[in-house]
Amino acid sequence: MEDIMANSTTTTHNFPSSVKDLDATTIYLKEIGYYDLLSAEDELKYSRLARKGDKQAYNKMIESNLRLVVKIARKYNDRGLAFLDLIEEGNIGLMHALDKFDPEKGFRFSTYATWWVKQYIERSIMNNSRTIRLPVHVIKQLNICLRKYQELSVAQDGQVDPEDIAKSLDKPIDEVRWLLSLKNDSISLDLNVYDDSESSLVDTVESDVQDPFENVSEEHMTGLLDEWLKHLSHLERDVIIRRYGLYGHDAATLEEVGRSLDLTRERIRQIQLRGLDHLKKVMTAANLNSDELYD
Repeated sequence: MEDIMANSTTTTHNFPSSVKDLDATTIYLKEIGYYDLLSAEDELKYSRLARKGDKQAYNKMIESNLRLVVKIARKYNDRGLAFLDLIEEGNIGLMHALDKFDPEKGFRFSTYATWWVKQYIERSIMNNSRTIRLPVHVIKQLNICLRKYQELSVAQDGQVDPEDIAKSLDKPIDEVRWLLSLKNDSISLDLNVYDDSESSLVDTVESDVQDPFENVSEEHMTGLLDEWLKHLSHLERDVIIRRYGLYGHDAATLEEVGRSLDLTRERIRQIQLRGLDHLKKVMTAANLNSDELYD
């Protein structure tokens, strides 16, 4: 993977920077197109080998998921980083995900890796942005908005408007727009969160960036999933399994699930939200962190 990134940035030295960037991106996208996607069976085989230290299997897993990183990185264009930089950060997140991935838990790797790729890209955008000093209470309100955005993004396939967040939090729309604009202006992660503390915002973010499956995996995710999903209706269970890529399925969009079940996108979204709400209650009763459902 490193060779591909290196080659894509060293072959256009006689052109203006904008042409260089375009050409380097084109070369990279062409190169990763040669890597085959893995079937569920092959993914299980290679991920098991990679977990045992097989370098070739590790590279196979990474290479087959490079297009996933590109797909995610496209959503962060025009956020202050060049497209190839977004891809590079996402690839680091992809490798981190594979280092932590346990194939025996019943999840497809793409489902697991997506969360980490997004985290690394978003962290890089914030780290490379200009500094803005914010009061502690504003940072807290911003974090509330961002968490709500994440929650709604899962339920609505990333199609979240400020109005959705304002309605969900019962906040004025102007306040939500202002808070979200602070994120777009990119807050420095090095500012102190508290005047009498050595803690910075980067420390706070780091503590929040946890494996969304970590607590559950300690109690044998597969067995718990079977038990939890029994609490859902057949339709809720089917939608959750398809949307999150459980039990070897590929994670599907609302539209894809809707086509499979002959239901509208909005109806699938409603069923998913209802199913997540039921799962949240089950996890809360089991003393597990139900916020993980929305990460």
